[in-house]
Amino acid sequence: MSETEHLLELLQENFGAEIAVGDWLAIDQQRIDAFAEATGDRQWIHVDPERARRESPYGTTIAHGFLTLSLLPFLTGGNSPDYLRRHFPGMRLRVNYGLNKLRFPAPVKCGDRIRARTLLKNAVLLDRGLEVVYVFTVDIEGQDKPALVAEQLLRVYP
Repeated sequence: MSETEHLLELLQENFGAEIAVGDWLAIDQQRIDAFAEATGDRQWIHVDPERARRESPYGTTIAHGFLTLSLLPFLTGGNSPDYLRRHFPGMRLRVNYGLNKLRFPAPVKCGDRIRARTLLKNAVLLDRGLEVVYVFTVDIEGQDKPALVAEQLLRVYP
């Protein structure tokens, strides 16, 4: 049995199961401003707290949806040095292959705390590796609707 076949066998036990819940992270104005600066998206609803307090339906600034998306590696622990070894034994390389679905059901207001939950949806063998499909849900503390729901594809290689 190849390393990828062995990994697929290990992963199959958890298809359809939530496999991780991350820690809460506070989203502050400094993080929102830094993202606005990096992306050039300086729309007032993100970067002008005074105007947002007066004119926004949220009463405060909100994080960019793509800021929430970009935090997934941090929120899921995917950027920790031992993540690959722990989650994909026998693999040497992990590549973000893209998203099938992405939605932003609720805004993240400045000061909100968010966390990610990870569901392992599926995995399939490739010629030289494995494609893994996760569903990430980013919760907003105290809210019923999530900030983000995304189906991500990763490819891992031995």
